[in-house]
Amino acid sequence: MTISAFAAGICLSAGAVHALSVALAVPRCARRSGYTKPPVSAPPVSIVQPLCGVEAFSRETLRSIFDLDYPDYEILFCLASDDDPIAPLVRGAIAAHPERPARLLIGDDRVSANPKLNNVVKGFKAARSEWIIMADSNVLMPRDYIQRLLARWRGNSGIVCAPPIGTQPQSFGAEIECAFLNTYEARWQYAAEAAGFGFAQGKTMLWRRDILEAGGGIEALGAEIAEDAASTKLIHKQGFDAHLVSQPFQQPLGARKLKDVWGRQLRWARLRRATFPMHFAPEILTTSLVMIAAAWFGASEFGLSPVAAAALAAVYWYGAEALLALVAGWPLSWWSPAAWIVRDLLLPVLWSEGWRADKFVWRGNAMSVDEDALREAPSGPPRRM
Repeated sequence: MTISAFAAGICLSAGAVHALSVALAVPRCARRSGYTKPPVSAPPVSIVQPLCGVEAFSRETLRSIFDLDYPDYEILFCLASDDDPIAPLVRGAIAAHPERPARLLIGDDRVSANPKLNNVVKGFKAARSEWIIMADSNVLMPRDYIQRLLARWRGNSGIVCAPPIGTQPQSFGAEIECAFLNTYEARWQYAAEAAGFGFAQGKTMLWRRDILEAGGGIEALGAEIAEDAASTKLIHKQGFDAHLVSQPFQQPLGARKLKDVWGRQLRWARLRRATFPMHFAPEILTTSLVMIAAAWFGASEFGLSPVAAAALAAVYWYGAEALLALVAGWPLSWWSPAAWIVRDLLLPVLWSEGWRADKFVWRGNAMSVDEDALREAPSGPPRRM
C-alpha cells in the first residue's frame, strides 16, 4: 500500500467517524419548541447549588432557578464562606421569593481534595427529597428544567446529566469556548452515550438518593479529583448507566479571555487523563487536523491537488459542525469557523499537556490529579458560620 493510499484511507475513516458523531448528536440536541409539563404525580425535588463568586450572568441564573415551573422543589444554596461576594445576591433573591423554599448554607466540609464537593456536602445532607439535583451556578435553567431531567430517567439510569451549551458569547475567547463546549464536547458526549459509553457531567446531575447512598453517599464522590468521574464509576459499579437530557441547557458566557479558556480546557484535559486514561488517549484523533492532513497526503488518490483536497476536507468537517449548531439552535456566526480552527489547533497541545503534568488551578485553588495528593486531601471537622 502506498503512502497516498494509506492517507486516503485515514481521511475517509476520519470523515465517516465525524459524520457519525454528528448524526448521533443531532436527534438529541435538535431545537424544540415544545414544553415538558410536570408529571401528574410530581415527586419532591431538591436542587443543591454550589456557589463561588459573582459571574457575568449570576443575576439571570439566580432568577431562572426561582422561576422553575415545578410544583414541589426546594433550593439549597451552598457557600464555603459567608464573605463571598455572591452571598448578598443570594439572600436578596431568597427574600424576593418567599413562596419558594430556599436556604443558604454556609460551611466547608473537608471530605476531599475537591473544593466543589466539599461545598455541596452540607446541601446533600440537608436535602429533604429522594430526588436531588446538583446544578452549577452558571446554568441558565428553562422553566421545565426539572421535568426534562426526570423525563430522561430510565429503569437502568443511575444518574441523568446535561452537558453545558455555551451561549451569548461576547468575545472571540467566548467563541472559542463555544467551539469546545458545543459542537465538540457535547457532540462527543451524546455520541458516546448512543454507543453505550455514557458518562456523568458535573454541570447538572440528577441523583436518586438511594443509588448515591448505596455507593457510599456524597462523600464517596471524593474518590476521584472530579466529582463527575467519581459519579460515573459509582453508578457503573452498581450496574447502572449515565444518561443525558435531550436538548441540553445553556451556560451564558459573556466575554471570556483566551487565557481563561485555555486554563479551563487544560484543567479538564488533565482530569480526563487522570480519571479515564484509556478514553483520553484517542482524543488526539478527534481534531480536524487528522482528516485535513490525510487529505493533503492522499490527494492523488482522489484526483485532486493537495490544496484542493485539504480545503474540501475542511469544508466537509466544519460544514457538519455548522449543521449541528444550526439544527440545535446553538451560537453560529461568521466567527464560528475561525473559533473551530483555533480549537482544533489547540487540541493536540491540550492532549500533550494533559499527559505532561498533574497540577492545575481551579477558582484560585492549586490542585493536582496525582493520586498521592488525592489521598492526602485536607481533612478535619467542618467549619460552620
